[in-house]
Amino acid sequence: MKKRVLVTGGAGFIGSHVCDTYVADGYEVLCVDNLSSGKRANIAHLLDSAHFQFVEADITHPEAMATLFASFQPTIVNHHAAQKSVVTSLEDPLYDLDINGKGLLVLLACIQKHPIDTFVYVSSGGALSKVIEGDETSREEDTPQLISPYAITKYAGEQYLAIYAEAYGFVYTVLRYANVFGPRQIPDGECGVVPIFVNNIVANQTSVLMTYPDMPRGCTRDYVYVGDVAEANRLATIRPLNTVVNIGSGEEIAILDIYETIAAIFEKDSNIRIEGPRAGDVKRSVLSNARAKARLGWQPQISLEVGLLALKKEMKLGL
Repeated sequence: MKKRVLVTGGAGFIGSHVCDTYVADGYEVLCVDNLSSGKRANIAHLLDSAHFQFVEADITHPEAMATLFASFQPTIVNHHAAQKSVVTSLEDPLYDLDINGKGLLVLLACIQKHPIDTFVYVSSGGALSKVIEGDETSREEDTPQLISPYAITKYAGEQYLAIYAEAYGFVYTVLRYANVFGPRQIPDGECGVVPIFVNNIVANQTSVLMTYPDMPRGCTRDYVYVGDVAEANRLATIRPLNTVVNIGSGEEIAILDIYETIAAIFEKDSNIRIEGPRAGDVKRSVLSNARAKARLGWQPQISLEVGLLALKKEMKLGL
């Protein structure tokens, strides 16, 4: 039987890299994206492949998704489509709930009628992580801190998935991403802090560092390269674990350090202005990847510096 995977949000920054990996591995891939943040340019190189097809559709529309499930008959669902901004979730929690809550439930309803084998669900290690005093990293079994609607909807999605997997006989893996960076990323809020800084530094524009008074170098984050994330999706597809797995570097770095590293690699500099924190900002976020190493066979291969060099090369080539 052919391996048929439906990738929601497959024209996005991360989803398009995941589509690349599936096509390279011989999967039949249906990319579904409403292009609200995804771009056709991200998947243009795949459109001539006999193993890839793209449909512009919205996961919150039950009829459209039911039609796609009936025609494509996926054996795997990889769910990347999401409202991914903490700030947006605070400003418009109903929109966040519609995309992250209803969107998932529409997919799960389709699965009831069109059974699948495997589900890969993307969650947020950054928004859910809680680094306990005395611990170096956030582990999957730690109680998450739910301080934004985005964190709540992502965590609720994990619970829904576990219930439906048990009820309808499929296996799954929840991948909690750290802060992902790399080629094709767009500058849209904290999840895009790397391209925001890159754009500002290249254009000699002032950047803004939003942080707490007791963290003068900014909140800390865990950064993982998009190519490593795509590999984690490949492994989660062939080795489903029926549990949550952190996908991160395990290294904690202050956002001002990110800025200075980018400035050094791009051999430019610009001003950076300090402002107070945004509502919903997690102070520290760094993920233990011990479970990913032990059970998924995954560990990051690309360092921050090497990943930023790849980003610099992409910009020079105008990709």
